[in-house]
This record gives sequence, structure tokens and C-alpha cells, in this order.
Amino acid sequence: MTMNKIVNNSRRQHALWLVLIAAAGTFALTMGVRQTMGLFLSPMNTATGLGIGSISLAFAFGQLWWGLTQPFAGAMADKIGAGRVLFAGAVMVALGTYLTPLMTTTAGLIFAIGVLSAGGAGMAGPAVLMAATTRLIPPEKRGMASGIVNAGGSFGQFIMAPLAGMLMLNLGWAAAMQVMGLLVLMALPAAFLLKGNAVQVTTTGQAPVATIAAIRTALQDRSYLMLAAGFTVCGFHVAFLATHLPGVIASCGLPLQFGAWSLALIGLFNIIGSISIGWAVSRWRMKSLLSLVYAIRAVAVLLFLLAPKTGPVMLIFASVMGLSFLSVVPPTVGLVAKFFGTANMATLFGIVMLTHQIGGFMGAWAGGKIFEATGSYNWMWYIDMVLALGAALINLPIREAKLVKLKSELG
Repeated sequence: MTMNKIVNNSRRQHALWLVLIAAAGTFALTMGVRQTMGLFLSPMNTATGLGIGSISLAFAFGQLWWGLTQPFAGAMADKIGAGRVLFAGAVMVALGTYLTPLMTTTAGLIFAIGVLSAGGAGMAGPAVLMAATTRLIPPEKRGMASGIVNAGGSFGQFIMAPLAGMLMLNLGWAAAMQVMGLLVLMALPAAFLLKGNAVQVTTTGQAPVATIAAIRTALQDRSYLMLAAGFTVCGFHVAFLATHLPGVIASCGLPLQFGAWSLALIGLFNIIGSISIGWAVSRWRMKSLLSLVYAIRAVAVLLFLLAPKTGPVMLIFASVMGLSFLSVVPPTVGLVAKFFGTANMATLFGIVMLTHQIGGFMGAWAGGKIFEATGSYNWMWYIDMVLALGAALINLPIREAKLVKLKSELG
């Protein structure tokens, strides 16, 4: 009997790690490729002559579309299962990235970057991945599990940014981008491991909650709305860094390698930040952790503005930003699950991700416009710092202790 228990526990642990590897690996590939796109902005501008503002618009639209697809992708995953949605998403990312160098107009770039690539990344993004993982992982392990999956995206950035820089130097920017697109297809096998939908996690004898009813309940909840508002600021910050940090570094007269390694360090240190915050969510209040992370961002930006813009300073700044880059995701996921349960998790977290990407649109687009207007990114840093302070404050009144019981429209 004891031996059987040991064998069963071993099998459960093996299955748990397969789920985590599949989800983290998918996020590593989709996130890693998307987060290196800022390296291609300058050569893309040189090749097309469209201007930084126009190309930034395509990236900004991609940020917005990535968010817009996630509630719908989440609803699809809740109904038909995550595997099919993830498969389609990975194919779209690969296709959009591969086609981008062939586009010579703003509309073409919006289609390739903003519709295909970003839309696919939304379908194979955090809303679906976190929900699929949450359903398949025991409640007591969800905090650390979400941290590991989130760290997968950062690991992808850590690996993909230097790889993209090396490919650009050896193959040119266009071929390098196409190779990056093809690498995303390595995520396809994970779609077969991350199956499941809302019906499979509904309590026996309890009717599943209709999607519209779940959304209506969430949008009437003050804590959910404050959580989404803070996450909007996260999107602004992350998209600005991912799109324009290489430009910030280039404007300081530093070579391309510093841009690539800065993005890589953001990814590396976000692994540490994500796993640490995943460990912390089971020990401290999640809203307090969110406020702390946003406050750290504001202080880091202030110190960066006061410091000399040398290579080592850039790398240190990137490392500090990495610790807080996506570490707000595990407590955000945890709060959504704590408020409403996991049956409609992909849909409700998808809506929060939409607000994140509305902020992402503004961060990517405004960065280009402000640089064109002033010749500097300083005003973006000022805005980013003020917004981070606001996000730190707006998370404090969240009522974390409650668990909202969604009403079924079928019963």
C-alpha cells in the first residue's frame, strides 16, 4: 500500500512538472520572440523609411491587439479546451513574425506585427496558459506554479534577445526575424499537454457559470476593477521598455550589444523576480506585494534618471527592472482566482490582460511620438514614474480576504 502511494505521488509529481514545462516553454517562445522585437525597430526604420512614429504605431497596435484577443481566447479555452487555442496561437505568431520583413507599409506592419503575431501571442499568452496551469495544479501549489510559468516568458527573453542580436549581426535583420518566427513552432507539442476547459473543473452537481454572468459579476466588483487599473500601468511600463529600451540605449551612444544584453538581463532577473513572488504569494497578502513591486519601479526609474548613462548603469538598471518586470503577474492571477474561482479563470484574467495591453498600447506608441517630438525619452520616464506610484497606491484598498461566489444562470 505504501509503495502504491509512493508510485502514485511520483506520477503526480511527474505530471505536474510536465504541465509546468509545457506552459513555461510555450510562454518562453512566444514572449521571448515578441520581447526582442524592439531590437529590430531601428533597422526596420532604415529599410522602410516609414519613421519611428509609424513603426511604433504598429508595435503599439500589437500591444493592444494582444490584449484584445486574450478575453476571447480565454473564453474559447474555457469552452473547447486550451490545447486547440494554443496550437492556433503558436502558428499565428510564427507566420506573422516571418512575414514582417516583407512588409514595406505601415498597414502591412500593423497586419503582420499587430494582427497575426500579436493576436497569436494573445491566444498562446498568459490568460490561456495561466488558466490551463491553474486548473491542472493543486490549489496549494498555484502560487509557485504561476511564478514558474511566468518565469518561462522571462527565460525566453533572456535566451532570445542575445540570439536575435547574434543573428542580426550574422544574417541581417530580415533573415534574423524570420528565423525567430520559425523557432516559435517548437511550442506546438505543448498544446497536446495543456488540455481542459471550464466544465472539467466545475464542482460535481454544480452548474457551470455562464461566461456573461461571470463577466458581469467581475465588472461589478470594486477590487477587481482596482486590480485591473494597476495592471494597466504594468502594461504601459513593460511595453515601453520592450519597444524602446534599445532606442534609449542607442540615443546614449552605446552599441547594439548593450541593447540586446539589457533585454536579456531583464529576462534573466525577471526569472528571479517571478519565482520569488510566486513563493511569496502563499505567505503575504498579494495586494501588498503588488504595491511593493510598483513602488520599486518608481524608485528605480528615479535613480536611473539621476545616474550617468554609461554601459554598466544601463545593465544595472535593466537588472533591477527585470526583478519587477512581470513579477506582478502571479499575484494578479492569484487574486483573480481568489475572487472568483478557476472555472472562468481564462476569461476573467483575459479581461485584466486586456487592460494591461491598453496600457501597453500607450507605452509603445507614446514612446515613439514623444521621442520624435522632443528628441529624448525623458518625458516617458517621468510619466512612467508617476503612473507606477499611482499603481502602488490603487492596489492598497483591494479587499483580498473575500471570495465572490458567481451566480449560475443555469440554476
